Amino acid sequence: MQSISVQKIRGVLQGKIIHGSDQWSVKHAIYYNRHDLTQSHTLMFVSRSDKINWQEIDRKGPSLVISDKPATELKNALDNTTVLHVKSVAQAYWTFIEYYRGLFHIPVVALTGTCGKTTTKEMLKHIASKHWQVQASVSSKNEPRQSLPYLTGVDDKTQAAIFELGLGNTGNIKHQCMIYQPTIGIITNIGVHHLDGCLNLEGYIKAKAEIVEGIRADGTLIINADDANIEKISYQKFKGKIIKFGLQDSADYKASAIQFAHTGMKFVLEVADTKYNVFVPGYGEHQVYNALAAIAACSEMGLSIRQAIAGLRSFKQMARHLEFTTGLGDSTIIDDTWTNNPTSVEAALKVLDTVGKEKKVILVLGDIKRLGNFEEKYHREIGSKVAERQIDTLITIGKRAEAIADQAKKDGTKAEVHTFKDVIGVLEILKPKLDADTIVLIKGPMSSKSMIEFANNLKNLS
Repeated sequence: MQSISVQKIRGVLQGKIIHGSDQWSVKHAIYYNRHDLTQSHTLMFVSRSDKINWQEIDRKGPSLVISDKPATELKNALDNTTVLHVKSVAQAYWTFIEYYRGLFHIPVVALTGTCGKTTTKEMLKHIASKHWQVQASVSSKNEPRQSLPYLTGVDDKTQAAIFELGLGNTGNIKHQCMIYQPTIGIITNIGVHHLDGCLNLEGYIKAKAEIVEGIRADGTLIINADDANIEKISYQKFKGKIIKFGLQDSADYKASAIQFAHTGMKFVLEVADTKYNVFVPGYGEHQVYNALAAIAACSEMGLSIRQAIAGLRSFKQMARHLEFTTGLGDSTIIDDTWTNNPTSVEAALKVLDTVGKEKKVILVLGDIKRLGNFEEKYHREIGSKVAERQIDTLITIGKRAEAIADQAKKDGTKAEVHTFKDVIGVLEILKPKLDADTIVLIKGPMSSKSMIEFANNLKNLS
């Protein structure tokens, strides 16, 4: 965080010092009881309902408490704490956000999408960090509550910022965009997820579309030209620039001549009248889309297309994202336990269509969560997609995933089908089947520690 004097903050928030001194500076910012207080020189917003541990705050001092609690309660502060009283802590919070974000005139990228947003964000971070000082969200830790610490991670040395937007419910993306105020927005794709929070697919699309109004007026929106659900979004009110990526001729960043290569994908990128040869680590057509979005964003941030392409070559594929390793009996294990939704399952199956040719194919599929009232519908749709393929063994893990197995059998799959409530007993089924001619795809939710551990054990048995 850029250091700011308490005196300056008092002026910005039009608050009143009722305890302590304003002749020092803060270097960190949190919302009390939402974030951990771990450092000195921390500014903290304290709501009326918060119970204050004055001893803890004082030990981490000097500290600045900003609150609209009654002044009589706030005067309990200890010597190492300054208290700034404001009329409304919520208003003070947003005033501070507006002030702090206004200190920086740098490219700020915000990404959303059902799949690919973490990978695309990591690609962008990898490429941009070769040229600039970059602040970025960590892994897939994209919850709205993380937004304040991520924003205040920007300081006067930061040259670009890249943030992934989390979506659990309607309003989440709007909230995060109000904090980040992105100059560039990316929608990687819109499939099916979080229907428990958004009620149905239409609600989910609407929630994703919040990014359109969240981008600054003169900003850029980068969207997947081939995605049917993205086409349902209205862009009439958006006054900035729209850039499309995909495989269709309508795309501004178009991929053609896509090939599976050693450890990744090769394709030809067409931008205007220029063609470029691109290699991106990681298998699958979906990885090509991720690369297209990253290259387009890099160009909008101020890098050249050739710089972006060069940076992509050294990108390291993320762990548990269709991660290929050798397992028991020299079998090939594909660990895709990072996330689990219908879109990512379909992407994994498409990869398997290519890499599984002339192999014995084993599918291990876990529950898909957060589908609300549509759980059975989408599990059964996956079962139908499995039945269309040459699968030797299908193993489902979890109560919800039983519908995958049931539908696959109804649709006439030739696979040997097994259903399990949990991972216990799965290894005993698999062991006799694993050899150098076998490929195993393990796909489960990141919340399932047992499936992640199972995948790790299977990889480590070689």
